[in-house]
Amino acid sequence: MLRKSANSEGQSNKVSEETQNTRNSDLGEYGNPNYHQMNSCDQEDKRKKQEFRKQLNQDARKTLVGTIHQGIKPIVHRPEAILQQREEYYRLSSEIMPVIRELVRKAKPLLEHEVAVDFARHHVYGSRFHAESIASKDFRYFAKKRPPEEAPSLAVALRIDESASMSAFGRLDAAKGAAIAVYEFCEQCDIPLLIYGDTADRSKMEQMSVYAYSDFSKKEADDRFRLMHIQGRSNNRDGLALRILSEKLLTAPKQTKLLISISDGQPKATPDYTGSFAVEDVQNTIKEYSRKGITFIAAAIGQDKDIISQIYGKDRFLDITNLNHLPTQLVNMITRYL
Repeated sequence: MLRKSANSEGQSNKVSEETQNTRNSDLGEYGNPNYHQMNSCDQEDKRKKQEFRKQLNQDARKTLVGTIHQGIKPIVHRPEAILQQREEYYRLSSEIMPVIRELVRKAKPLLEHEVAVDFARHHVYGSRFHAESIASKDFRYFAKKRPPEEAPSLAVALRIDESASMSAFGRLDAAKGAAIAVYEFCEQCDIPLLIYGDTADRSKMEQMSVYAYSDFSKKEADDRFRLMHIQGRSNNRDGLALRILSEKLLTAPKQTKLLISISDGQPKATPDYTGSFAVEDVQNTIKEYSRKGITFIAAAIGQDKDIISQIYGKDRFLDITNLNHLPTQLVNMITRYL
């Protein structure tokens, strides 16, 4: 059984951050160790981080009520970035950033145009028909008059399946590259963004693990480096992961809400979350939140592409044949909803 990380709620086998930060190895008179108080700013920052993580856990547990997942024990983690993650980020991003900068350059005129015009696009009804929107297949073919105070409207959530099989065939690096690309594009275009990873069955005490890498309700400078904590872990309970992210996405004050799921396999978790039972749960979740205005896209990068296509539907399915193209394909997908 895996031990709970220091970022999870509850007990930890590690020495507390406060102890590590307050103890000084220098010895004082008679060989007794000297102790110093933590900086008040550091203490306040730590307190705010703990409160935010506590709120994330409370929100996640609320989504279970009245669902087939009721009784599952979820824990939301907020990983801290260290030097190792920073170095990995710079290594991977150096290959992607030239392409992202070019995509941002092309997207900026679209954003400026959206701000300038009097009509807001991508509505299911309105007074003006936009034929070019038919390609999006989301029935948002119309434009309507935008009130003067209403800004262009798009929020994005990226869900990353962190099941054990993601460690194979270069999928993990592809997922990290995609997360970097989406993060940097949305950051530079000022698009509200959630990037969450998830896995199931790490232990009996932690049946659902959620990793909040980037959250538009609390943006931090280290968010981009947290993405390097993405890894293959255990099983996957897709329906609950989509439900948690959808609830978060609904809080964004934006008209268009796009949820992209990167996955390499079909849902499977203990004791019986598998087969048609799990598939039906994912499909019901998609139907429920689609009615609430969320658009789902599944980016399939593994051997279960046909099954993922059946689960999400062909109109919501993105077949990633070449993993090297995943970052740019996702960013291009986002630009279609600007």
